[in-house]
Amino acid sequence: MTPYARRGVHGQTVETLARRVLSGEIPEGATLDLVALQSELDVSLTALRESLKVLAAKGMVDARQKRGTFVRARADWNLLDADVLRWQFAGGTSSDADLGLLRNLGEVRGIVEPAAVRLAARRRTDADLAELEAALAAMGDGGGEAAHAVEADLAFHRALLAATHNELLERMEMVIESGLAHRDQIVHSSPHGEDPVPSHRAVLDAVRAGDQDAAETAMRALLDQAVRDLDKVHGTPGDSDARDTGARGGDARGTTTDTKGAEAK
Repeated sequence: MTPYARRGVHGQTVETLARRVLSGEIPEGATLDLVALQSELDVSLTALRESLKVLAAKGMVDARQKRGTFVRARADWNLLDADVLRWQFAGGTSSDADLGLLRNLGEVRGIVEPAAVRLAARRRTDADLAELEAALAAMGDGGGEAAHAVEADLAFHRALLAATHNELLERMEMVIESGLAHRDQIVHSSPHGEDPVPSHRAVLDAVRAGDQDAAETAMRALLDQAVRDLDKVHGTPGDSDARDTGARGGDARGTTTDTKGAEAK
């Protein structure tokens, strides 16, 4: 799904309402008082209803006759939507909730990216390699600026998914980037993170060589480093199961095996 365009009063209203729902300030099942919200947010009723349509499209609210507009159960929310992820990270939630979401996304990366990098090693073109090389060069030329490091890292992983030449995997960038951008902002703003260039270089070298096994191993090492960096910043060790998923595969190893099987057919 295309990310929601954050523009003007309408965009601000959407984000304000979304963050209140995601933080639990407006709880699941609550019926919204549109007149009170209209007054509080100082927007027209039409603008408020249009904003709620955006949240309805993401499964967060619904409207029924005799009940009005209400917050749907969390199980109905599209939690993989890039906007929903971004709103959660930007919504002023507690650090524990923030860290928990980052770890969940880390587990998703541990399942998706090692399998994706195998496809990239098989299918990459010269143009793909050029994009990856450019992103890696930018990663090393940032002069320590967090914003530059974040954008370079996003560009690398975006190019890696594009190198799979699988439309559905390419769309995963919208899920992965939301968490990766937030994680990178935390890590690259801290003096505790490791230099990201060597681990990304190892991935690129294996992809360039067309070595699927080496590419997967390098990606798992990169993901393990990502866990270590986050642990250093927060001062607490990560969950061992999550670490196993990123570094050694866990259930993700089964996913990779399936991918190999699919390639052999």
